[in-house]
Amino acid sequence: MTGEEAAERMAWSGSKLSRIERGQVATNSDDVRDLLELYEVSDETLRTTLVTLARESRRRGWWHVYGDVMPERFEVYLGLEPEAEVLRFYQAQIVPGLFQTEDYARALLEAHPSAVAPEEIDRRVELRIRRRELLFSEQTPHVWVVLDEAVLHRPVGGPAVMADQIGHLLEAGLRTQVTIQIAPFGVGAHSGLDGSFDILEFPESDIHTPKLVHLENLTSSLYIEKAKEVRFYTVAFEHLRTAALHPEKTREVLADLQQRMRKQAQDE
Repeated sequence: MTGEEAAERMAWSGSKLSRIERGQVATNSDDVRDLLELYEVSDETLRTTLVTLARESRRRGWWHVYGDVMPERFEVYLGLEPEAEVLRFYQAQIVPGLFQTEDYARALLEAHPSAVAPEEIDRRVELRIRRRELLFSEQTPHVWVVLDEAVLHRPVGGPAVMADQIGHLLEAGLRTQVTIQIAPFGVGAHSGLDGSFDILEFPESDIHTPKLVHLENLTSSLYIEKAKEVRFYTVAFEHLRTAALHPEKTREVLADLQQRMRKQAQDE
């Protein structure tokens, strides 16, 4: 069945179905049930998982007050993130949003092609900072981060901002549930060269699908749920983790780089 045929059977526009399938908008549980019937999905575990994900993605959370400045596709992610037991981030370009300082986040938003009025940027920065509260909640997931070394040499906001950002990574890495590693340039070719990705792993007792992969670009998000495809990303992350510097060595590199950034800032 083509997308056009499915949209016609659902009495939807083709763009609505496309946005749902690409994870650009949240959908409701009734629509998901109807799609499952249309696609003749009979696996009850899968049906329950998808309906539950749809229901929880629509659940109102603290982030809904930022709906005026936040893409709807990101609301889906913010609804899933705190439910995860383990979060794995591989970042090839920037510090993950969960670990960004205010000035670093602001510099990124000001450089984004969708840059808007200063007051809207202020609200978006506030959203990112509030999201960091997840790291200090009572039910904090274990967070494992692998950063390509290029992330740390890209002076987002300038040397002073980067020095503070690296300091924040050092502080976050002291928390028992946070592990940060650097994939150094010396690794050469590695399993993350195709781009950044997040893996969200949910508790075994949860009715979520056990793992989801989240991919994001300038205009859309993609959620990968098929076990075989998720496994590729899980293996890729394990290869990255193994190739990356040990967390203690990572701390040494971060501390040295922070000092160099501070010196550059003073010399400017």
